[in-house]
Amino acid sequence: MYIIFLALWIIFNGNLTLEIFLFGVVIAALLYAFLCKFMDFSIQKDILLWKKAFLLFRYLLILLVEIMKANVTAMKLLFSERYEIEPALVHFRTDLKTKFARALLANSITLTPGTITVSLKGDELWVHCLDKTLAEGLSDGIFVKELERLEKVNGK
Repeated sequence: MYIIFLALWIIFNGNLTLEIFLFGVVIAALLYAFLCKFMDFSIQKDILLWKKAFLLFRYLLILLVEIMKANVTAMKLLFSERYEIEPALVHFRTDLKTKFARALLANSITLTPGTITVSLKGDELWVHCLDKTLAEGLSDGIFVKELERLEKVNGK
């Protein structure tokens, strides 16, 4: 948060001189001290937020790659004359603990072509797959592993 305060100070001033930078260092430190004292903030929480932001960014990149791979797979299924598509409705439980992680998993599955999350109740998901081969790895795939990694970063 301190870095953000300092960056905002420099941006709002419009130019960077030694004087502006030094005043920014002091003002950002005062604002950060105020946050720590009166708004239940700490350096540990700041580090935790940066870790979570990094992991969420990483998750977004993985999601984009998986969407592209699923697009190719879905196109192969749809345009293949030799393969008969067999839709499937898959039910599985997830070990994800937070509602945020479970909702993110359900939305990621829906964003991936060929799969739609039909229902999410507690830790149970129902997913409709364009083909039964797309159901492989839903309950323990890369999305679940990354979300478990995100849940481990809890600051305790």
